[in-house]
Amino acid sequence: MRIFASTDDLAAAVGETLGPGPWERIGQDRVQLFADATGDHQWIHLDAARAATGPFGGTIAHGYLTLSLLPALAGRLYRVEGVRMGINYGLNRVRFPAPLRVGAAVRATVTITDVSPVPGGVQLVTTATVDSDAGGKPVCVAETVSRLLTAEPAR
Repeated sequence: MRIFASTDDLAAAVGETLGPGPWERIGQDRVQLFADATGDHQWIHLDAARAATGPFGGTIAHGYLTLSLLPALAGRLYRVEGVRMGINYGLNRVRFPAPLRVGAAVRATVTITDVSPVPGGVQLVTTATVDSDAGGKPVCVAETVSRLLTAEPAR
């Protein structure tokens, strides 16, 4: 894990790639919980028998489940000291080049794309790539935008 002493140190690392991080296996139970939380119960995610004869040869994780793993996967790669709070500010671009087969493991690599000042902290843009241990194309590539707040809000 890379530990940045400050947001200034983070800004000095623009262009640096961190990772890949450790693998995390994605089981059917997690896919089921995500389906229940989002109401997306499509058979390609939940019906193992039907999915076995479908286009992916088995059940696959939701693309948005893969995307939702980014904060945890990236959190294993770096930390910035002096940050009071980090928030997800948005995404500039997201793609799912390959399906994530249930039972596969994923890990992330993150490139620090931009760090710019905003009131109370910095805005961090990263390009995150999530790979599967099944090989081939990444299962997710996303340009993320976060706000790292260092100062207490004005009252």
